[in-house]
Amino acid sequence: MIRTLIPSLLLAAAAALPAAAGPVSFDWALVDNAGNAGDPQPQGTFGAVGYAYRISKHEVTNAQYVEFLNAVAAADGFALYSTFMGSDARGGITRSGAPGSYSYATKPNMDNKPVNYVSFFDAMRFTNWLHNGQGAGDTETGAYTIGNGLDEVRSASAKFWIPSEDEWYKAAYHDATAGTAGVYFDYATGSDSVPTVATANSVGDISNPGVGVVNYEDGAYWNGQDGNVTTVGSAGIASASPYGTFDQNGNVFEWNEAVISSSSRGLRGGSWSSRSWSRLRTIFRPSSGRPAGEGNDVGFRVATVPEPSSLLMVVLAAGGFLVRKRA
Repeated sequence: MIRTLIPSLLLAAAAALPAAAGPVSFDWALVDNAGNAGDPQPQGTFGAVGYAYRISKHEVTNAQYVEFLNAVAAADGFALYSTFMGSDARGGITRSGAPGSYSYATKPNMDNKPVNYVSFFDAMRFTNWLHNGQGAGDTETGAYTIGNGLDEVRSASAKFWIPSEDEWYKAAYHDATAGTAGVYFDYATGSDSVPTVATANSVGDISNPGVGVVNYEDGAYWNGQDGNVTTVGSAGIASASPYGTFDQNGNVFEWNEAVISSSSRGLRGGSWSSRSWSRLRTIFRPSSGRPAGEGNDVGFRVATVPEPSSLLMVVLAAGGFLVRKRA
C-alpha cells in the first residue's frame, strides 16, 4: 500500500506546484500551523486556515506590476493601468506610446514601492497571469474567471491567488509560535503595542527602522508629499509579522477575497494615510472596497501553494503514519 500511495501523493503534490518562474518572482513566507483556531471579533471569527500555504513577504511592487503591464497591456483593453499612477506623485508607473503599442516604466525611486491605484479586478488579472505562466498568459481565466467583481470564486487548481481574508489575517496576526492555538496579536508586527510611526529618507526608504515601525499617520514625508508609500520591507525584520511578512500594517491597504457586502470586497491592514493606529488592528474591517475602486492607498499581495520541500514533508509524514499503522 505504501509503494502505491506515496508515488500518487508525490504526483498530486507536483501537479499543485506553480508554473515555471517568469520575470516576476517573489520572496515567500510559509504559513504553517494548519488547522489553527480563529480569532473571534465583532464582525466574525477570522484567521482559521486548515492547510499550509505561502504568502508574499512584500506587497506587489511597481516593478513587478510594470512587468505585467508590458506583457499584456500594449492596448490595455482592461484598464490595468490607471493614469493616476503617472499623474499622482504617490503613484509609481508611467506610460508612453499609443494604444496597441503602449510601454510602461517605473518612476525614479518607485520600483520597490507598493503598486497602488489597483482595483480588485486588476489584482485578479495579475494572479491569473501568474497562474498561466506570465508572458502572454491569459488574464481572464486561471485562478479566477473574471465576472462582475463579486461573483468570482478561486479555482480549486489555482497556483497563485489573492489571499482569502482568513489567509491574510493569519499571516498578519497569528502567533506562529502558538501552534494551532488561537493566539493573535493586535498588530501585524508581532506585538500588542501601538506601532511607531515611520519616517522616510529622500528616496522613500523608512529612516527609523526597528521594533514595531509602521508607515501610517502620514509620517513618511518624501518626494514633496506629506505622507507617502515607502520601500517594501524597509522597516526591517524587527517589524515583521510572526510568519515573516512585511507591511501588512500600513503602506497600502491590501485586497483580500472576502465579499463584505453586495458591493464590496475585503481590504485589510491600514495604509500610509491611516490617521489612527485603530485602523491597523485586527478589529478594523473596512466595508468600502468596491471591486472597481482604486486609490493611492490601496494595493495587494499574492499567495501560492507550499514549496516542494514542504509538500514532500506532508507526503513523508503521511507515509510514516501509514507505516506506524501497519507495524
